[in-house]
Amino acid sequence: MKKLYVLYQPFYRDNLRLAIPVVISQLGQVLVQTSDSIIVGQFAGTTALAAVSLVNSVFIVILVIGIGIAYGLTPLIAQENGRENYQACGKLLSGSLTINIISGAILFLSVYFGSVFALNHLDQSPAVIREAKPFLVLMGFSIIPLMVFNTFKQFAEGLGFTKQAMMISIWGNILNICLGIIFVKGLFGITPMGVRGVGLSTVIDRNVMAIVISFYVFRSKHFKKYLSGFQLFKFSKSISKRILAIGAPVAIQYACEVSAFSGAAILIGTIGAVELAAHQVAINLASITYMMASGIAAAAAIRSGNNFGAKNYAMLRLSAISSYHIVLVFMACTAIIFALANHLIPWIYTTDKNVISIAAQLLLIAAFFQLFDGMQVVGLGILRGIGDVAIPACITFIAYWVIGLPVGYFLGMKLGLGASGIWYGLTLGLVVASLLLYFRFNYFSKNLQKTNLTETFV
Repeated sequence: MKKLYVLYQPFYRDNLRLAIPVVISQLGQVLVQTSDSIIVGQFAGTTALAAVSLVNSVFIVILVIGIGIAYGLTPLIAQENGRENYQACGKLLSGSLTINIISGAILFLSVYFGSVFALNHLDQSPAVIREAKPFLVLMGFSIIPLMVFNTFKQFAEGLGFTKQAMMISIWGNILNICLGIIFVKGLFGITPMGVRGVGLSTVIDRNVMAIVISFYVFRSKHFKKYLSGFQLFKFSKSISKRILAIGAPVAIQYACEVSAFSGAAILIGTIGAVELAAHQVAINLASITYMMASGIAAAAAIRSGNNFGAKNYAMLRLSAISSYHIVLVFMACTAIIFALANHLIPWIYTTDKNVISIAAQLLLIAAFFQLFDGMQVVGLGILRGIGDVAIPACITFIAYWVIGLPVGYFLGMKLGLGASGIWYGLTLGLVVASLLLYFRFNYFSKNLQKTNLTETFV
């Protein structure tokens, strides 16, 4: 064990140094939904909390598609930086900004014209639907500034500058919480807005974050040599293809997993508003640990991209395995917290005892799948870093839509296990995804090492 620790110790330090700011930054994205849920649950009631759950279940699919498309920039930047091709980094930033603004506008229009209409056909409580519609429109609009923010965030992180996006996310969340309370409760003479208040606070927060991070990137001396190739709204077909070749499959990967959980929320909503509110509490907590694990995965992707670009495949494998070790330890800790405090944590969101009772059951299931959730997200990150995205996208689709959600539907709706049964199915999907992605990484990295050895001796 000591020899193993000595071998991986340098990689633990390096990956943690890079990962911790990314973890906090990623956490900031999900804390928007967390703060919205807490504010609404405490100040607006169970029906409003159920409306937030319904909207988040629909909007999260749109959100992760946008995040996935934006993420296509990071491994490319890491690879070009590893090759010391600095001008290419600026060109990639130009292409990514154009793609992300267009994508943000398309995603907003899809929310405005599609998802709002879809709310009427999900067999949900009419009271919940009334609360949900205006909130969904506001959240949809916020995707445009978020895509701008993610462009510069992924650019900076691809170059190893992770702390700045972390700080912007922290202050953005503080702003979102303060404005959310003011708008929902109607402080300082403002008319109480209810659920719409947290939607408006999110729009303001994300616009401010986009402005601040773009100002930082363009004014900081750290990026001067990387921006030589940057031209605002410069469209290059070849660069766009490179970005979307990674970003589109990543978006599919995210969408397959998250849409399965969104589908689960819709199924649970047909059972009742109390069950849906309980699902929102538990899934929001699970989303917090998932996003933190995805920060570790993002750091793994950056280091994998650096090593892949430099053709240092032995270092790539050691760094990647150390990321697996880190995420397993972290998720084991969160699993213990969920298991021991499953009846206490839901009180943060609501005082409804029926909601708390069901949420406590779901948190026990979440405790079990923590390790598998961490493994699968790190596996995806490592494979993205080396540009392997098509096969992982197929794996996520099979795991969640062919296995997870159908099994969950059978257990929850046909066998009458309710919300817990649906979560059992999703857990099975996570187990399948984590194992298949690990096997894929193991196969791919060993082949890279063999290729490198062959080239060395030929």
